[in-house]
Amino acid sequence: MTIRVLIVDDQALVRVGFRMIIEARDDLEVVGEAGDGDQAIRLAGQTRPDVVLMDVRMPGTDGLTATARLTATPDPPRVIMLTTYDLDESLYAALRAGASGFLLKDVRPGDLVEAIRVVARGEALLAPTATRRLLDHFVAADMTPPGADVRLDRLTGREREVLELLARGASNAEIATHMTVTEATVKTHVSSVLRKLDVRDRVQAVVLAYDLGVVRPRSS
Repeated sequence: MTIRVLIVDDQALVRVGFRMIIEARDDLEVVGEAGDGDQAIRLAGQTRPDVVLMDVRMPGTDGLTATARLTATPDPPRVIMLTTYDLDESLYAALRAGASGFLLKDVRPGDLVEAIRVVARGEALLAPTATRRLLDHFVAADMTPPGADVRLDRLTGREREVLELLARGASNAEIATHMTVTEATVKTHVSSVLRKLDVRDRVQAVVLAYDLGVVRPRSS
């Protein structure tokens, strides 16, 4: 099955470079290029990409606004945010807007291709420790007061524990060790947590856990 990719960046050279990398792979296809967020939204509606590579900063409608609008559509594409700077201050907002992860623009070709494949499979792009560092770095400045959420009430005690461990950056293996269960059992719990919270991947579950005060950033 071919993975359909939409490239969004206001720099033509960046788009050309990514296109060359992507189209050199048999399982990937570039279905369009856009230079700003408005064009990206229009093209996404026309081409129905599986994955969108989205620049954070663009003239006109920026990547954050475009991501929020795209991920709010029925059957939305997965969005990978592109940034020039590691731990860009916009990235936490991007994750809250529905992005599945982020990459630096100087990413190695092989890593770019693998990132697209990972996100297309429905997995989160960020490693657990990277997720924790990112959220701990930015969430303190953008905290919303903890509040009740009916989605949390859907979780069993074990699932709530899994969510807390995910939000603290634990891998499946670490969760399995902590809970004295197999990794297969952890995967089952994680899938159930995502379904009950109505989120698409681990990153979105972690963002929700921080937003609702299930865990607090270490800097707070």
